[in-house]
Amino acid sequence: MKPLTLGALCVVALAACSNPEAERQQQAAAAAQERARREADADGIARLYDAAVTATEWEKARVHGAALLDQFPDSDAARRIEPGFAEVKEKAEAARELRRMQGLWSYNQVSVGSKGVQRSALIQGKERVDVDGSGPKVVQLVFRDHPEWKRHAYLVLQSGDFAKACYGSCQVTVTVDDQAPRRMAAYRPDTDEAIAMFITDNRGLWRLARKATVVRIEFPVKAGGTRTAVFETGGLNGSQMPAGWD
Repeated sequence: MKPLTLGALCVVALAACSNPEAERQQQAAAAAQERARREADADGIARLYDAAVTATEWEKARVHGAALLDQFPDSDAARRIEPGFAEVKEKAEAARELRRMQGLWSYNQVSVGSKGVQRSALIQGKERVDVDGSGPKVVQLVFRDHPEWKRHAYLVLQSGDFAKACYGSCQVTVTVDDQAPRRMAAYRPDTDEAIAMFITDNRGLWRLARKATVVRIEFPVKAGGTRTAVFETGGLNGSQMPAGWD
């Protein structure tokens, strides 16, 4: 028997390596493995998404949902969550906005000896206000609970002053979100220790701030006319003040 020539060996090798059916089966198996791997990865992200939704952690749910839809758009998991994902994004945006507004408030507790503890909640105006021509300055809204002086709500200026008429009694205009403006009694203490004006109905203003997203307070100033401070009160945490404020 004659040995195979080099050409004959190449023909035999080519015949062995070019089985179309075997190649198709190999490719199909590889594709199935890849699909299974991607579905498994997608299921892993979907479990994180589902857990976040169950826990109402909407910002986490949005992150996991976006990753799932972006990385594995053709997966069964992506098709399952896609119909409800728009609602999750809306809730995540609302949660982010609430967290932002919560961060606008500062809370403080100060011991006043044997009398107890003074508690306060403070927020700065959304924008600075020019009350006397010296340039825009911060306006603050403060709620205070003092063991001796009791409850107060008041505005604080960094410069300028409130109208002299307020040393006795005046009024401010309070607008809550898109509701009609309402007038509230106020007064400026006859002291130079702080440029503050107290809102007489502190309970009423507190209730408005607790329910509102935005509170606008228009007040008269010494320089003439009125100015308006805008406070994003939606993140006010009532538990930071003593029981009874709510």
